[in-house]
Amino acid sequence: MQAPLAAPIPIRMPSATRVVTEELRQAIVRLEFPPGTRLSEGEIASRYNVSRQPVREALISLSRIGLVQVLPQRGTLVTRISTRHMKQVIIAREALETAVVARACERFDPMIRASIDSILETQARAAAEGDHLTITAADTQFHGALASGVDCDMIWQMVLDVKVHMDRVRHLTLQDRESMRVLVQQHRAIVAAIDARDPERADRAMRTHLVEILRDLPRVLAERSDYFE
Repeated sequence: MQAPLAAPIPIRMPSATRVVTEELRQAIVRLEFPPGTRLSEGEIASRYNVSRQPVREALISLSRIGLVQVLPQRGTLVTRISTRHMKQVIIAREALETAVVARACERFDPMIRASIDSILETQARAAAEGDHLTITAADTQFHGALASGVDCDMIWQMVLDVKVHMDRVRHLTLQDRESMRVLVQQHRAIVAAIDARDPERADRAMRTHLVEILRDLPRVLAERSDYFE
């Protein structure tokens, strides 16, 4: 099924490839282009008011992280979600993000720590309102702030490249206020452990948070089996 395309969005050509790549990445993660969608270079070029070349380059970039599959003579498809890949992504994120919180228990930038309180407040409001788009965006901000607070931006970039596969499922699981409330509660537990300078507690809190998505996976698989391999 082809997702509807919005009106063209002007983009300056020097940064066209970068912007188209990020916009498409976010649209796929938000399921605006559901798994199995056939992507048209021409329609995407029209949407972003660019030539086909940056679109082609963006699709190649997204194929490298497994979000799209470029098929010779058949076009480009948004990949279906692989539960096998999901489990590998969780292993990778556990390794990277538990290292981040361990370091955070030793030292943490106080200004970024203050900004995390604002992120948590945004999440709490979004959970109360049932706003899953805001809470998923704030979820990314939260994890990014943890990495920035300990000068681990390179690690965060590595996390970003693998977490997109979890993020698509996250948009399916964070559909009710209870699941959103649990997410906020888990984030607060991670921050509380960091504030207490307790690396073992922070490690457990992060691992608990990252595997939470697996608890909802059977339900999502049953409801949207067409999205999965």
